[in-house]
Amino acid sequence: MQLRDRHLVLGLTGGIACYKAAELCRALIKEGATVQVVMTQSAERFITAVTMQALSGRVVQTSQWDVREPNNMPHINLARAADAILVAPCSADFMAKLAHGAADELLSLMCLARPRPRVPLLLAPAMNREMWAHPATQRNMEQLRQDGTVLLGVGSGDQACGETGDGRMLEPAELVEDVIAFFQPKLLVGQQVLVTAGPTYEAIDPVRGITNLSSGKMGFAIARAAHEAGAVVTLVAGPVALATPRGVTRIDVRSAREMHAATLEQAHRASLMVAAAAVADWRVDNASDQKIKKDGSGGLPQLRFAENPDIVAEVARSERARSGALLCVGFAAESQDLLANAQAKRLRKGVPLLVGNIGPATFGMDDNALLLVTATAVLELPRAPKLELARQLVAHCAGMLAAAPADRATTT
Repeated sequence: MQLRDRHLVLGLTGGIACYKAAELCRALIKEGATVQVVMTQSAERFITAVTMQALSGRVVQTSQWDVREPNNMPHINLARAADAILVAPCSADFMAKLAHGAADELLSLMCLARPRPRVPLLLAPAMNREMWAHPATQRNMEQLRQDGTVLLGVGSGDQACGETGDGRMLEPAELVEDVIAFFQPKLLVGQQVLVTAGPTYEAIDPVRGITNLSSGKMGFAIARAAHEAGAVVTLVAGPVALATPRGVTRIDVRSAREMHAATLEQAHRASLMVAAAAVADWRVDNASDQKIKKDGSGGLPQLRFAENPDIVAEVARSERARSGALLCVGFAAESQDLLANAQAKRLRKGVPLLVGNIGPATFGMDDNALLLVTATAVLELPRAPKLELARQLVAHCAGMLAAAPADRATTT
């Protein structure tokens, strides 16, 4: 219910992507929003107002001459009541009208008449790849951006015309995620954030290995929350089966040494690093290049272990971290004595902030409880969905970033 108490106007213009608008409307309502649908005459060629009314639970508006409005001004009334206007699909023709201030039917009138500082306009373009790439379309989009309109981008792939390329409307789930992100506070604008997530895998032989129960969900939630907050986000992910959060650059790794190399490569660009990955402390130093076979003797293979590099401690010792240019946040997954272990690990790693949790109580789950430990305070975040906790953690980190770099550097 991440859109609870939000009232959205969903505008539909002419295009085959109108079929996606039905699922989009349903998904927005599932997230707690109320949705008022407004359709152009062209949109009614592709999907009926009856369908959208059944899904939204509201009478669909299609005409500026609707006599049901007491003042006969639906374009004013609808715009004033909205928290945002989302046009999905938005055709090339409709973008051209908006870019030039043309308003000859209800939806364009409403977009033009909206109180711009209070009611944002979000567009989800949908068109043929040639129309999308045409210089006129690109000029119109640039004008709309300058006017403060939010362009949500397009997908790429097969198109109804039989061609393949850019211009598809984003899928409903992607648009819902973008709308949710739009309403989040932009606390990290201008920041570059590096997040590590998931387990690592240390090979014993080509078919066996040592890993842990980390699902990566907390780290992926942090990456999404940081992107929602306006940051440029890079996610270094161990072997997990999770979708990449929208707008996040993902680097897949497998072993602790691969994660070490990828993290150090990215850390020199970041202003905030959140090391949520559960990195293996040891690796098999004499891993076999062939499957180790049982010989029937009952004997065990002789494995020799070596310690993996301490990624967080190494980054925390870097010149950028020690000067305060990089805020380094560590994680501790413990099984007992969370506070004592988290405090000890914070000092050992040399980080200003250590986030602790009880691993067996959260691995693989969608919720968690966190303990935020600094040199001077302990803050408990009660059990909640991981995305909600990630947003709280991001807000806490944004507050630390707002402090003077010298102050951040001395908090260890």
